[in-house]
Amino acid sequence: MPEQRTPDQTTTDQRLPDQPTAVDAGTVRLALVVGGLVLAVLLGFGLGRLNPRETVPGAGPAGVPAGAMPAGAHSHAPGTGAHQHDGGGDDVASGFSVTSAGYTLAPLTGEFPVGRQGDLRFQIHDGQRRPVTRFAVVHEKPLHLIVVRRDLTGFQHLHPTMAPDGTWSIPLTLPEPGVWRAYADFTALADDGSQTAVTLGVDLVAPGDYTPRPLPEAARQATVDGFTVGYEGEPTPGTSVPLLFRIRGADGGAPTVERYLGAYGHLVALREGDLGYLHVHPEPQLDGDAVKFWLTVPAPGRYRLYLDFQVAGEVRTAEFTLTVG
Repeated sequence: MPEQRTPDQTTTDQRLPDQPTAVDAGTVRLALVVGGLVLAVLLGFGLGRLNPRETVPGAGPAGVPAGAMPAGAHSHAPGTGAHQHDGGGDDVASGFSVTSAGYTLAPLTGEFPVGRQGDLRFQIHDGQRRPVTRFAVVHEKPLHLIVVRRDLTGFQHLHPTMAPDGTWSIPLTLPEPGVWRAYADFTALADDGSQTAVTLGVDLVAPGDYTPRPLPEAARQATVDGFTVGYEGEPTPGTSVPLLFRIRGADGGAPTVERYLGAYGHLVALREGDLGYLHVHPEPQLDGDAVKFWLTVPAPGRYRLYLDFQVAGEVRTAEFTLTVG
């Protein structure tokens, strides 16, 4: 049936004398487009505030003056003084995870025959799962690999080589059965030239019956290959304190300590229990006859210290148990 209208109704093509002129259709369309763009911008801004873009912490480009880099910055100029590679924040230990700071350790091998040489292979991936191939050279190597059994025995400090596709490899022997922890300690170079110091950790397995050894009692002296190494200093949680290591030969005299990897010594500390990792480098010059480090331990507990030093072209490792109250 035709629509019925009351006398005061009007059709769309009728106007009362005092109504304004209708807006041109093109103008309406333009207003809608502009309004939509404004709304999209506002929505995008709001969503960006709610979901900020992920960033990878790191240092500024090479050449930025010390102190001008943001928190988490890391680079090494020639003659760099004593410093520590750590996780930052409240717990300066690191190496707990295969992923940190936007980088992931992707192992290609994980099980090794006990007492026989295998081939450890892995890649470092960035946040887009691409193999990383650019690394800063830190103490003469682009990557330092630390391997130790979970009872803190069998320490090894190794330096794998990288293929053009970003695959790292090195022959590795795990002398006893058990679960071993491998730490990849490196400084990655991003596309924008920024640097990020990272330590990633992964477990390796040597099948067999595993009987963990108890940690030796705390001591300030250790012997290795006829050398006696002692240290002075009192580590305190959350405070950077000096540790001075002195090396003595079998005759009691001080041997000539040589630079190894650009420094007079390298110190790794591992925390008992969770195997939190600290890698500490010394002052660029000897302090008299002592190698001086600045160490920050994150919390009370027991730590195992591993000091690499070189005499007459041979590198040795002195080990200590440290109890922090």
